[in-house]
This record gives sequence, structure tokens and C-alpha cells, in this order.
Amino acid sequence: MRSLQLARTRKARPPVEHRALPTPERVRRAGKDFERGDTGQITMRDSPLERAFARKVVTQEQYAAGQKYRHHWYHAGLADSLVSVDLNRVFATDLGGFSGMAKSEQQVFHRQRYREATQAAGKIGSHVLDWAVCREVVLEQVGYSLGWSSRAQAYAAAVERLKAALDELCKLWGIGT
Repeated sequence: MRSLQLARTRKARPPVEHRALPTPERVRRAGKDFERGDTGQITMRDSPLERAFARKVVTQEQYAAGQKYRHHWYHAGLADSLVSVDLNRVFATDLGGFSGMAKSEQQVFHRQRYREATQAAGKIGSHVLDWAVCREVVLEQVGYSLGWSSRAQAYAAAVERLKAALDELCKLWGIGT
């Protein structure tokens, strides 16, 4: 009897297609950097690489190289995982996690391609690619990390380093030749 009362008092959950939509705040913050498909599905296009491509700061070839770089980074297992803190294990170490070790042959392959790309892009170029393309930190923040203090200079420096690094990746992977 009690479970029937609880079922009646609970709010009905919206269908999955409504739960998967971005919040109005998220859409407002993205500005015009999202697409609404014919079915109503919304695709967010507000990462720094997407914004640079939409504003014609980077070319189609550079954009493709950036996507490929992020693909190898993600499938290499280098993306931060979402974990919670286990307060019962504050002083314990997880020796079974093999953090840093590839877990499959596929990860080894992607790590090799990622390593080749970071060597081709150089130290500063790979820093900009990692933070702007992979971790999706806005370009001005990346410029600040490069040592620029003015907002305009930080953005311009990050864009130039990003474009130079993406050009190196285009050469490495034969994109646009």
C-alpha cells in the first residue's frame, strides 16, 4: 500500500529525449554556438576548436587535424575520469588501477599516434592543443598560461600557436595535401 502511495506522489520523469537536452542556461551561455536538428536534437558547438572554426579562424583542414588529435587523446585514455573521493581510503594507494598504463592494444595505438602528434606540434603547440582542443579551455585562458597578461594579446597568441600546431599536424597526417 505504501509503495502505491509513493508512486502516486512522485513526479513522473520526463522522457529521455527531454532529459538529454541542454538546460536553458547552457544554451544561453553558448550563444549562437549550437545547432538544432530537424528532430529537435541540439548539438552544442561551443568548444574553442568549434568556435574558431565557426568564426573562420582555422581552416577545414586545421579543424579536421584538431578533431583527429582529440580523438587520439581521448581513446588513448588520457581524459580525466569522473571519480568521487572514497573517504575510507584516504591513505590507501590503488595498485590495481595501473594508472598511466595502457589497458588495451587500442589504447597503445592511440597513445603512439598522440605521442607522434605532440612531438610534431612541439612543446608549446602541444600545450595549446591539449588545453584548448582536448580539455576545451577557452583560448584567452590558454594565452594567459603562455604568459600574456592582456586579454587581446592572450587570445591572439593562443590562436597563432593553435594554428601553427594544427598546421604541423596537417603535415604529419597528410591532411589537405
